[in-house]
Parts: sequence; C-alpha cells; structure tokens
Amino acid sequence: MIELPDLVTGGLTAGTLSALALGGLLLRSRRQQHRQRLEITSLRTQLDGRSRAFTAEVEHLATRRLPAAARQPAHRHITVPGPLRTQTAGTPLGIALEGVLDGLRTELAAQRTRIDAAAQAGMRGATREIQAALYRLQDALRALQQRYDDPELTLTLFQLDHENEQSLRRAQIAAVVCGAWVGLAREESHLVDAVTGGQARVPGYHRVKVHNHLRPGTALVSHAVEPAAIIVAELLDNALRHSAPDTDVVVNLEHVHHGVCVTVDDAGLGMTEDERARAQRLVGGREPILLTDLGDPPRMGLAAIGQLTRQFDLTVDVSSPSPYGGVRAVLRVDSHLLSRIDPAERPPAASAPRTTHVPQRPEPAAAPATAAPAHTYGTEPDDDAPASGAGHRTPEHDEAPDGPRDTGGLPQRRRRPRVSAAAEATAPRPARRPEEAAAALGALQSATAAARSGSAPDLGPDPDPAPDPGPARDSAPGPVSEPVAARPSAQFAADDTEQTDHEGGTAR
Repeated sequence: MIELPDLVTGGLTAGTLSALALGGLLLRSRRQQHRQRLEITSLRTQLDGRSRAFTAEVEHLATRRLPAAARQPAHRHITVPGPLRTQTAGTPLGIALEGVLDGLRTELAAQRTRIDAAAQAGMRGATREIQAALYRLQDALRALQQRYDDPELTLTLFQLDHENEQSLRRAQIAAVVCGAWVGLAREESHLVDAVTGGQARVPGYHRVKVHNHLRPGTALVSHAVEPAAIIVAELLDNALRHSAPDTDVVVNLEHVHHGVCVTVDDAGLGMTEDERARAQRLVGGREPILLTDLGDPPRMGLAAIGQLTRQFDLTVDVSSPSPYGGVRAVLRVDSHLLSRIDPAERPPAASAPRTTHVPQRPEPAAAPATAAPAHTYGTEPDDDAPASGAGHRTPEHDEAPDGPRDTGGLPQRRRRPRVSAAAEATAPRPARRPEEAAAALGALQSATAAARSGSAPDLGPDPDPAPDPGPARDSAPGPVSEPVAARPSAQFAADDTEQTDHEGGTAR
C-alpha cells in the first residue's frame, strides 16, 4: 500500500514535468511564430519590390518603348529601348512585354498599309484629272505658238509652256508614286532624244551639258521611252536643286557591257552615308513605298524612280560620290530594252547633241599591182623601194618615158596608169581619219605656198611629156579635188574646221 506522501511527491513530480514540457512547447511555438512573422515580412517586402518593378517596367513600356516602336517604321534610325532592368530580359515578364511590342508593330504596319492605300487611291484620282487638264492646256499653248509669230508673244508662250511642263511633271511623279501608269505611250525613240526630253522638263536646263558617246541609232523600245525620260528628269532636277547656280551638271551617255549607262554628275554638297543609303534604298525599288515614309511635305522624286525601276526593269545607282564633289547618279538600261533606229531614215532631234562615237572601219584591202600608187603626204620616199613605189607627184613633175635614164640625183618620174572619170565617180569613198585629213591639208598648203613663191626645184623640160592623167587621189578615195592653185587657202581652213567639228561631235 502506497502512502500518501509518496503519492503527493509523485504527483508533484508529474506536474512539474508536464509544466516543463508545456513550457518548452510554448517556447518553441513562439519561436516558430516569430520566424513566420519574419518570413511574412520578407515576402511582403519582396512582393512590394516586384510590384514596384513591374509597375516601373509597364510605365517604361508605355512611355518609352511603345512610342519608339511606333515611330521606328517611319524613322529607321530610331532604336527601341530594352527593358528597364536587364534581369527582366528572358523572364516570363520580359517575354510578355516583347509580345506586346510585336503585336503593336504588326497592327501598326497593317493600319499604315490600309491608310496609305486609301490615300494613294485618292491621290491617283486627283492627279489623273490634273494631268488631263494640263495636257489640254499644253495643246492650247502649242496651238497658239503655231498661230502667232510675234516674237514677244512667242517667247511668253514658250515660258508658259515650260511652266506648264513643270506642273505636269510634278503631277506625273505623284501619280507614279501612287501606282498609276506613266501617262504616255510613245514609239521607239533615240536614247539621246529621251535624255534631252527629260532635260527639257526641269528648270535650269541650260546648265545641263550632255555628252553623247553612243553609237548612231541607239534607241529605246517603246515602253521604256517615257520611264527613262522621267528618271532622267528627276535625276537632273535633284542635281540642279542641290548644286550652286553657277555650276554645270554633266551628263554622259555611253555603252557598257550589258547595255547603256546615263551618268549624271553634279558639283553640289553631296550626301552623308545615311542619306546615300536611304536614297539607294528608295531608287532600288525593292521595298514597298508608303507616302508616310516620304516626309512632310513628301519628297517623291526618288520614290518615283524606285517605282519605275521595279516596273520596267531599269537600274539606278546613287551610292557613289561624284568626282566634282557632289553626287553621281547612274541610270543603266539593259540590252533587252534597247533597239536601233536607222539615223538616215529617222535622225535624232535637231537639238540633240551629236554623237562623238567613231565607228570601227575595216582595214582597207591591198591595192592591185595595176592600181595607182598612193600619195604619202608628209613622208620621205624610201631609197631602197622599187621605182614603181614613187611617192607624191608634184605639179612640176611630168611623167617620164619608159626605160632607165640618168636622173642626176633628182627624183625619178614614172608613168601612172590612167584612171577614167567614170571609175573615179563610182569608187567607194570612206571618210578620212582626222590625222589623214590634217596631213593632207598641211601638205597641200605647203605645196601651194611653195608654188606661189617659186621655191620648187627646176627639173628642166621633160623629154617625153605624157598626157595629164587627171587629178591625183589619196589612198583613201574621196571627192575629186580641184587643182591646188585654183583653191584659195581660206577654203582649206573651212574644210579643216568642218572636219574637226564632225569628229569632235560639237553641234554646228
């Protein structure tokens, strides 16, 4: 039997142990609550920080990134900023924000295309009416020019016609940019006529110097004539507007391996690398052109060139600076757009610059043994050559009889076969080269001066004079010339001037 004191002691011991256990549990619970409160505080702090970061990113997206993305299609130099915090890139938040930008770009592109198409349709209708009215005005002005011959009135009418041409060109350019047809269907024409036609459409056309190095008869097929004239007019207009009024714009027409090139050089200020790249992008015609990309007010010249190069398979390059300090623009017309017109049947316009191209002539065939020996103006006879190859026959020398005789050191005279007048008239007469013409004229002038001064050597009487075989001919057959003494020296000067003018290609 357990006594009462033992029970009390055991109960107290058990209560003490229970109290200690409960106290430990209470202490552990308080510590756990404290840790939880700290974690909750930390989580709240992190959540507040993330909320503030998200709010800052959204504000940055709305105030910086979206406006830059909206302006970038029209201004390619603008860059869209990235996220505000670099840690955001690649995270779900960063990917979501980039998706917002991509969706904005897609929708803006679609809206700009629809709006620009509506604007172009409206402008096409307006320019069509304007072009028709300007063509009627042009016909009326030309009818007045033909009706009246008063000089002052004619000058005024020509000035009005030129101003009307400027308005017509601007309306035509606007229509071409908006996708309309060029407005004219022309027949095959000389390429130089298309270039001078474009020159006549711009103000300051008198500053344009055209150098034609094309083969005679080089022409454009019918559907390429008007586009080439429009492109040349726009290139010249840019060159004239961006160069000093006291400088010239040089145009060169020349053949290349794949066709013909029209090179326009100005002495203006030139362009920066960015401007040249943008201009090349416009004239290349590889990208669709929107009116909103052309500035305010829109500059349509290069955009119209790009439309025409894409539609008619032409090539324009403005990526090179000009040696004169400005811009060099090159229009290349490939061979499949070229044709040929017989210049004898349809010559170019009288105002077109004459070509400086010298056609390649075949080598002359060797003369037969019975043909007359060729003149060799300005050359010395060869002592070792046979007597049949004697040189130029002077007026003082008659023909010697057959058989050898002592010449006493003087030039030996030989008979020359008689050439009939009919044979001379029907002989082919190719044009002389400039060097041959100059040598012949110099020799004739020297012989004339010597004959007048009496300085020619006296060879004595000819023992057997032969009949005069007629006027001598050059190795390159030409027109039968009159005797030297009967032609005044002024005539030689006139012939020399005409030959030089023909070879140099200058307009007379």
